Amino acid sequence: MRRVVIIGYEGAELLDVACPADVFDAATRWGADPPYRVELVSLGGRPVRTASGITLAAGALERTGGRLDTVVVAGGLGHQDAAKDARLLGHLRRLAGLGRRVASVCTGATVLAAAGLLDGRRATTHWMWAGELASSYPAVTVDPAPLYVQDGNVFTSAGVTSALDLSLALVEADHGPALSRLVARTLVTYLQRPGNQAQVSMHVAAPPPEHRLVREVCDHIAARPDADLGAAALARIAGVSPRHLARLFAAHLGTTPSRHVRAVRTEAAAHLLTGTRLPLTAIARRCGFGTTESLRQAFADQYATTPSAYRRAASPRPGPDPELQKDISVC
Repeated sequence: MRRVVIIGYEGAELLDVACPADVFDAATRWGADPPYRVELVSLGGRPVRTASGITLAAGALERTGGRLDTVVVAGGLGHQDAAKDARLLGHLRRLAGLGRRVASVCTGATVLAAAGLLDGRRATTHWMWAGELASSYPAVTVDPAPLYVQDGNVFTSAGVTSALDLSLALVEADHGPALSRLVARTLVTYLQRPGNQAQVSMHVAAPPPEHRLVREVCDHIAARPDADLGAAALARIAGVSPRHLARLFAAHLGTTPSRHVRAVRTEAAAHLLTGTRLPLTAIARRCGFGTTESLRQAFADQYATTPSAYRRAASPRPGPDPELQKDISVC
């Protein structure tokens, strides 16, 4: 039996509790061996009133002990108060010593950091709180980009539903990819996203540039990643010199035209890798890379992986055996 203990508190996010709980529960119902047993605990065993107002029954954190597998700290609006609670932090450190691994969802990383469990480690959190985590806990190397990060036996995930991706990855590590994909399909999750996928698409991470010329050039780049997007070509579209266009990009986007083009092309390739069966040569050509080697290098720089590995991590597996479906109640 693998015991999964989720630590909740006043103002925890309901999804931060439900996502890992349901993933591990579904894995057990599909035959995980050894199975998981999920427990929600809080200080004094007080009911956990989530940020949405829904209240969850919980066991007593103080009485939790014995052999543990995974300790998960939920995030939520109450994470700052939880990070200041000496009793909660003390018991978190105690459970971390009893467990095989420790994880946080969203702003639960702040609680882990307050307990000293992220010192000297790389971690992530919800992108909106990454700056505060980094400034409050300088001993932690905060990476705001990935969906989840593993550093040794400590796992941190980004905002809210990225807990699904992290939990599925933990199930895969325990029981293999077939069960993990089966759980994802059972929960009607489109796919298990690789941990190094960006939390937010670059196209929605920030509002469109206010400067008309920069906005028009960005729109052209996004619409035609396979076109000639060199400095001279983009300058002709904007009707300015390459040097002036570079100044505009630096002022309004904080980057250069060439770096922006490369990022757009890489993200376009990522979408084709997960949404189509096109070969790498065709994807490289459609996205303006020219060669698969250029595509591989761009992926290594932006996602720290290869295009093929990214596609494998994001590809759904075949559906479950119809005979197995008779033996499981999904909802």
